[in-house]
Amino acid sequence: MNNIVGSVSRRTLLKTGAALGGGIVAAGMPLSQIIWAAEGKLLKARVFRELLTLDPGFYAGVADVNVMDCIYSKLTHFKPGSEWGWDLEAAEKIEPVDPTHIRFRLKKGIKFTGGYGEMTAKDVKFSFERIIKHNSPVKTDWGSLDRVEIEDDYTGVIVFKTPFVPAWLISLPYGVGHIVSEDAVMKATGDGSSFGMKPPAFSGPYVISEWKANEHLLLTRNPDWSGPKPGFDEIRIVPIADEKAAERAYQAGDIDFTTISMDSLASLKANPPADTKVEEHASLSYTWLGMNLDHPKLKDINVRKAVQWAINVPQVLDAAYAGQATVATGMIAPGLVGHRDKALVPPEGDLVKAKEFLEKAGVSDVTLTLDCLNDSTSSTIAQVIQAQLSQIGITVDVKVQDSGSFWTIGSEADGDRWKDMQLIITEFTMLPDPYYATSAFVSEQVGVWNWERFRSKRFDELNAQALAISDPKVRAPLYFEMQDLMEDSGAYRFLTHGGTPIMYRTTQMQAATRPDGVPLYLEFNPV
Repeated sequence: MNNIVGSVSRRTLLKTGAALGGGIVAAGMPLSQIIWAAEGKLLKARVFRELLTLDPGFYAGVADVNVMDCIYSKLTHFKPGSEWGWDLEAAEKIEPVDPTHIRFRLKKGIKFTGGYGEMTAKDVKFSFERIIKHNSPVKTDWGSLDRVEIEDDYTGVIVFKTPFVPAWLISLPYGVGHIVSEDAVMKATGDGSSFGMKPPAFSGPYVISEWKANEHLLLTRNPDWSGPKPGFDEIRIVPIADEKAAERAYQAGDIDFTTISMDSLASLKANPPADTKVEEHASLSYTWLGMNLDHPKLKDINVRKAVQWAINVPQVLDAAYAGQATVATGMIAPGLVGHRDKALVPPEGDLVKAKEFLEKAGVSDVTLTLDCLNDSTSSTIAQVIQAQLSQIGITVDVKVQDSGSFWTIGSEADGDRWKDMQLIITEFTMLPDPYYATSAFVSEQVGVWNWERFRSKRFDELNAQALAISDPKVRAPLYFEMQDLMEDSGAYRFLTHGGTPIMYRTTQMQAATRPDGVPLYLEFNPV
């Protein structure tokens, strides 16, 4: 079993391991459960990458949060189904007092493992405030959070400095909303900072019984859990980066739930594997080509505009997604507040206009590097863009990398590779509030999430203003302008939101997902 001690950065993949056993024993995991069960109902699900961290205050993405949902508790959680909404979880009651105060009351009897006792409002206060105190990379998820005031053991008030509308669809039901034990975390870390892949205590329906990096994570029932019993005795999470490889693993019976590639969707719908259901879900994620504004070769906006206008997005999507994906107009997906009807640069681009921009820049024989992940979709996107840019005299050197290398490129915390980065193809996941997308590109996020190193005072002002506006008709134009500012900088060519088609074995489960197809493991039921 493997263990990583200390903090794991938001974008750093696990590269090495020593034993996770210390964390499990510290969390009160019975030795009898640190084995594969000979019998019992087992859910085998694929995740698209290795886990990065199991600390909710420093989470690294949806893959980590999906596991955290099983091992910790939150005040609220997302509902499964086709409409976005939330239900109570650890909270018995939660309500807004006014635009800057939210009062909650915890359910009684939620226990932490390892002898750390019952969850109280003190743990809620500690969990939320530590994210701000330790300057977590995901602190933007809490927006203008000031503090949590404790009224009694089970009641508290979340206090914001200014109104923060996204709290209901980002902060509370997602990553930073998970509640950890103050006593356990302080004992494990000394100062309340990140505990990385070594949870000191659990409070959800499941506990971690085994983790083998790049092989699987095994969750088994938490003997201290007194809430609603989930459907499966065990959940085995298997990391498989490439969707084509995941499809083969499904056919082999290694997994029973997975997302599938867009270019396989039509064939799998027409001829699904035996006892399999294929579902289509509209994705909130967004994929784009970004450019490093601080790189000498890309400082001239005319070079960046040439790249933008040379890219024919429909051609890219036909090749990478077999025509199953639609063109994105920005970061914000259809159906969300702030979705633009169209981008500033038309989807097909214009080679004549692109060449004119290069002439304005006074450069020729330009050579640029393009970094991308080594999965089949990203590689195909890169190859098509490489061919398109060659038509205006730009030579592109495609650098295909595994996830461990790729997710450190633009992060200043991981070294100086950002200085050499030029073009990059990236996909970010989203939540149903537009702030989740735009907050990654404020000036403060340069070198953290903002790898294009885009800086705009106006963008930052609009992002802050939009947080306090609840009326979607008033709020939306601010997000329209923010996306215009990003595109007008020349540093972004938005490609697609893709999709989240899934398939699962109907003889094993009734699957449950968010509206965007992201699995909610606690809501799965065995057949």
